[in-house]
Amino acid sequence: MNEQDVLKLIEQDVKANKILIYVKGTKAMPQCGFSASTIALFGKLGKSFETRDILANPELRQLVPSYSDWPTFPQVFINGQFIGGCDIVHELFEQGELQKLVEQV
Repeated sequence: MNEQDVLKLIEQDVKANKILIYVKGTKAMPQCGFSASTIALFGKLGKSFETRDILANPELRQLVPSYSDWPTFPQVFINGQFIGGCDIVHELFEQGELQKLVEQV
């Protein structure tokens, strides 16, 4: 699969899932502290969300940063829009803004 095809798949996946988080590991077994912290935060919000394991898919690990223009993981998308990584979503949560974004789902 070429780069353009993978980017199209990423875009389709982001648009098809109301809340999508690209993480290291899985929802049940995150493989890094930042991913675990972000998954736990979204668990508290009570809305269903999907994750994609970038460790299991090297093409995603390589190309999601190109799609979002953000270099690190996790990466959170809500309603098709890139929201940010671990620090940003935790900051938005503390300000009450993340809850508003999630309520719009």
